[in-house]
Amino acid sequence: MPRFSDETLHARRERLAAALDAEGPAIVIGAGVPLSKPGGLDQCFPYRPHPEYYWLTGLTRPGGAVGYVPGEGWTSFVVPVSDAERLWTADECSPVGTDISKLAQWCEAHRGRGIVILGCPISEIAAISDPPGDMQFRIDAVRRRKDSEEIAILQAAIDATASGFAAAQHCIRPGVTERSIQIELEAAMFRSGAEGVGYESIVGIGPHAAILHCQPGNQIAGADDMVLIDAGGEIGFYTADVTRTYATSGKFTPEQQAIYDIVLAAELASIDRCRLGVEWHDVHRTAAGEIAAGLKHLGILTCGIDEALDTAAVWLFFPHGIGHTLGLGVRDVGGHAPNRNPGRKCCGATPRIDLPLEPDFVVTVEPGIYFVPAILDDAKSYRQQFRDAVDWDKLQPWRAVGGVRIEDNVLITQGVPVVLTAGIPK
Repeated sequence: MPRFSDETLHARRERLAAALDAEGPAIVIGAGVPLSKPGGLDQCFPYRPHPEYYWLTGLTRPGGAVGYVPGEGWTSFVVPVSDAERLWTADECSPVGTDISKLAQWCEAHRGRGIVILGCPISEIAAISDPPGDMQFRIDAVRRRKDSEEIAILQAAIDATASGFAAAQHCIRPGVTERSIQIELEAAMFRSGAEGVGYESIVGIGPHAAILHCQPGNQIAGADDMVLIDAGGEIGFYTADVTRTYATSGKFTPEQQAIYDIVLAAELASIDRCRLGVEWHDVHRTAAGEIAAGLKHLGILTCGIDEALDTAAVWLFFPHGIGHTLGLGVRDVGGHAPNRNPGRKCCGATPRIDLPLEPDFVVTVEPGIYFVPAILDDAKSYRQQFRDAVDWDKLQPWRAVGGVRIEDNVLITQGVPVVLTAGIPK
C-alpha cells in the first residue's frame, strides 16, 4: 500500500502537471528493478524505487512505471504479484494499476507527440524515446519543495535519530571503539521506529574525525579524544542527517573547545542565513567567514578574512560545502539553477546546491573544521600556495584536535528557519 494519502499523491501530480507544457511530450518515469549481487544467484541488494516514481505513486514494488500525457492525465503501470513471489517473498495483492505489459502499446499510441523517459531506464521503450531537454529541471523544481506528509515522515526519522544519538553519547568513554558506538547508535534508532539508515553511519575517533566519511572500525577512544558521529535513521526512504562531535571524557580540552566554538558559531550564523531568496553559496560563505575569523583569532590563519575566502585558504580547514537538500534520500533533489554552470566553487569548495532558497526546502547545515594530513602535509601544493596565509608552525599543536562537524536539518519557511533537529543536543 502507498505510504502517502491519495489526496497528497493527487496534489503532487497536479503540481508537476502544472509545471509542464500543455503541448509537451508524454513522460514515462520508471521505478527500476532490483540489482543482483555478484555471485549471489537469486540474491539482490535491498531495492529502492526511483525517488521520482516513489514520490508520485507511493509504491515500492519494482518494475513499474508511471506515465503522463498533457491534457489526458496519469497512468500507473504495475507488475502483478506472481504465485512464485507469494511463495518466496510476498503475501500481498497486486497493486492497483494497468499491467506493465500494456506500457509499450501506450507509448506507441502517444509516440507522435514524443516520449521522454525519466527515473530509471526502461529498455523496452528506450528506442522510441526523446532527449529529456529541460524536463528534469522542471521536475526537480517541483520536488524540492516538501509537502506536509513528507515533513511528517522526515520528522519521525529525525525523532528516531535523536534516540540513536542519545544512546551513542551515553556509551562514549575511554576504551570504546567506533564500531561499538555504531552498534548502540543504530540499535536505538531501530527501536525508536527507524526502518533503516539513510546512509552508512560515520563514527570517527581522534584522528579519524578528520576523515569526512569515516567507516566505523576498531579505533579505540583515548581519554582526550573527540568522537564525530554523522548518522541518520530512515523511514519510508526519508532520512535524517545529523552530525554531533563529543569529547570522550565528557569535557573538551581547551584546544578542542576553541575549535568546537568556532564551528558552532559558523553553524548558527549559517542557519540564520537560511531565509527566502538567499543564495546557497551565500550561506556557505557565511560559514566560511566565521571559520576564517575564528582561525585567524587563534593565529592559524595570518591573512585577512576576505583573502582567506577569495583565495580558498579557508578550504584547507573547511574542504566541503555547507550542506545539501534532504528528504527522500540523504541528498535529495539539489543541483543548480537553470543557465548556471554546474560545479561552481565558493571559497574553494563545491557546494551541492547552487540555488536561491525557497519555501519548504529542507537543507542540512553542516560546517566543520578538520586537520587533514593529506592536505596539510602537501608541501608541493598547498604549503607552497598558502605559505603566507597560514602560520604553519603555530598550526602544528592544533592538529591533534582531528575534526569537528556540527550538522542540523533546517526547514525553510516564510520567516525564521525551523531547525527540525533542535531536539538533539549539541
